[in-house]
Order: sequence, then structure tokens, then C-alpha cells
Amino acid sequence: MGPVVDNCVGCDEMKLERLLSMKGGRGEASYLNNSQAQVSFFLFLFFKLFSRRPVFLGEHAKSTLHLLRETLDGMRLSSPEFPFVVADLGCSCGSNTLNTMEVIINHVTKRYEDAHLDPPEFSAFFSDLPSNDFNTLFHLLPPYGGGGGGMGKRVGVLSDSHRSYFAAGVPGSFHRRLFPAKSVDFFYSAFSLHWLSQIPDVVLDERSTAYNKGRIFIHGANESTVYAYRKQFQSDLGRFLSSRSKELKCGGSMFLVCLGRTSSDPTDQGGAGLLFGTHFQDAWEDLVHEGLITSEQRDNFNIPVYAPSLEEFKEVVEADGSFIINKLQVIRGGSPLVVNHPDDAAEIGGALANTCRSVTGVLVDAHIGNRLSDEIFSRVASRAMSQAKDLLEQLQFFHVVAILSLA
Repeated sequence: MGPVVDNCVGCDEMKLERLLSMKGGRGEASYLNNSQAQVSFFLFLFFKLFSRRPVFLGEHAKSTLHLLRETLDGMRLSSPEFPFVVADLGCSCGSNTLNTMEVIINHVTKRYEDAHLDPPEFSAFFSDLPSNDFNTLFHLLPPYGGGGGGMGKRVGVLSDSHRSYFAAGVPGSFHRRLFPAKSVDFFYSAFSLHWLSQIPDVVLDERSTAYNKGRIFIHGANESTVYAYRKQFQSDLGRFLSSRSKELKCGGSMFLVCLGRTSSDPTDQGGAGLLFGTHFQDAWEDLVHEGLITSEQRDNFNIPVYAPSLEEFKEVVEADGSFIINKLQVIRGGSPLVVNHPDDAAEIGGALANTCRSVTGVLVDAHIGNRLSDEIFSRVASRAMSQAKDLLEQLQFFHVVAILSLA
């Protein structure tokens, strides 16, 4: 039996804060090399939002993008004498956060120019938990290229090798305060708010009806377990909103995206359920049956993720009362698996294992050690190969998109 590094990963908020991060570095299973789906989705979304060229979309998509554009264009521009501050909450360590930051800043620059104002200097804060691989992120960061700050200086894309903003890292949990009061013009957070600050205590308590015995996720779990997860999500989102309401400037805006679901049944976690509750779940069961880990080790590991419905998200925002909902919608984001050969079962299996490992590998390593972690994800790849075609068709993510401004 392999070593147990921690028999209760995620049951304590401070413990999870120290551990939780996307897998760093530049390896095959790193987040850097497994975030193509996020990059594609947001480059597509932002291109449609900010491009002045015609786009050909369905009526539903057209109306959605129109509302998004109206909301972001409705932000009040502060004096060019002061920096325009953008913060990415849950930035992780992939290039997508840098690409998105450039798009946001270029759009705001255009707004100043359209208003016949000199663009300000821009300040970009990349924030994530202290365990995030900021080194990899900042190695991707091009050098500052100058410009901005009024006096006729233009801010924009200077070249492929330079950036047009000052950058800084802000380590810490976005469930608490991160910035001075009224200091941020635009908050952006993508693929982060579905991560819980901790696994609810009752989910790991054998005496509780919410004990998630035999599972590592809530997909298909009992009502008590799901209720505990939902309450944790509501508490976490409420704390997030309360913190941001103090930090956002008047006239600022917040663009939030998290995993969501279209089903009203919280036991059906949609794409998250298929990612964490099928082949990944079965891989843990394999190790239990083979005597490599105990059932207790498995039961003490749960994925701290909750994909809310639109109504659940809305209820928390309205209960907090700090923000006006300018736009709230579920958008289909596609599959997280990006493969070059869709008929290659081995490639699909490997893609699922790498995707799963890029977002959960740090927690698995901490719970059962690196050697057994390798065993887990090897079995994920093998199991996925047998259902590769169905996996590509069925593994689809939906995202809750919320655009908020101060009430």
C-alpha cells in the first residue's frame, strides 16, 4: 500500500488554500498544456464582443453578445490621470489569462479614444491561491513596452513581444479581501468560482447522512451530500461578492464565468460530473479493489467543485444585494478535450487523463502520493479509451456567465 500524505484533503479551508492549484510547469499534464478549451472559448467570446467586424451567429447568441457589449461599454471611464485597474481572479498559470488581459485592455483603450480622451496607464493584477505556479505564468509575460498615461501616448498592442500594461501577482483566496477599497475598475474571473473553499465537514463525517461513501464527487450522490455542497457554494459565492463590492470602483464592472449546469437536479453536475464522476471515479475504485488504497482513503477524498444552475447563482447574488445583474446566462462551452485525431482512442484517453490531472493532480498527489497518483491517472486513460467516441460526444461543459455592476 502506498503512503498516505493526507487523509482529508480539502476538509479545511486553509489547508485547501495551501494546496489547491492547477498543475504547474510545462509538462504533458500541466495546465499550461491542457487549457486549450478555455483559451478557445474565451478568445472566441471576446473576439465577438470587441470586434467591429460583422459576425454570423444565431439570434440567441446575437442577443447575448449584444447585452455583453452594452454592459461592458456602459462602464464609466475614470480620469485618464489615474491607472485603469483590471484584476483576473483565479488566473492560474496558462497563456489564456494573458491573452484575455490584452483583449480587455485593448477594448478599454478604444473606448477612451472614441471618447477623444488620452488612454490612461493600465495596471493588471493576476491573482490566485499562493500555491499557484506564478513563476510559469510570469515567464510567459512579455516585457513592458511603454506607452499610456495621457499626454497623447497610445496604449494598445505594441508588438507580439511586448505588453501594454504593468503587471503584478496577488496571492490569496478570492473568498476574502484582496485589494484596497474602491481600487479596481474591472474584475474578471473565469473557470474558478465553481471551486469551493473547502469540502463541507459533514461530507467527510462517517456519522453524517451527508457522508459521501464510495464516491469522490457529488455527481449522483444522495440528497444530503448535495445539499451540503450547495450550501458551501452559496456561502463561498456570498463571501466573494461581499469582498468585491468593497474593492470595485463606482462605475466598474465584473465579468464572471464558472462551470454551470442546465439541469435543475443538483446531483446531475453535467460536464463536471462526467469529468470527475465516471472514469476518474472508477479509477479510484480500481485501486481500492487492488488493495493499493483503502476505501477510507478514497472516501476521504472529494473534489471541491460545484456547478450551479442559473437560478442558484442568481439567488446568491440577489441575497447579497451588493450588485445589479446586467446579464446572466448559461452558455455552452464545448468539450474540454482537444485532440488532433478524433478517431484515436489512445489520444482521447490520454487527453481525458491529462485534463483531469491538470486540475486535480495537485490534490491527488497530496492525498495518496505521486506513485499512486500515477496509477490513478493511468487507469483513467485506459478506461476512457474503451468509450472514446462516446466521451467526445457527451463530455460538454456549460458555463454560467454573469456580468454585474454595483447596486
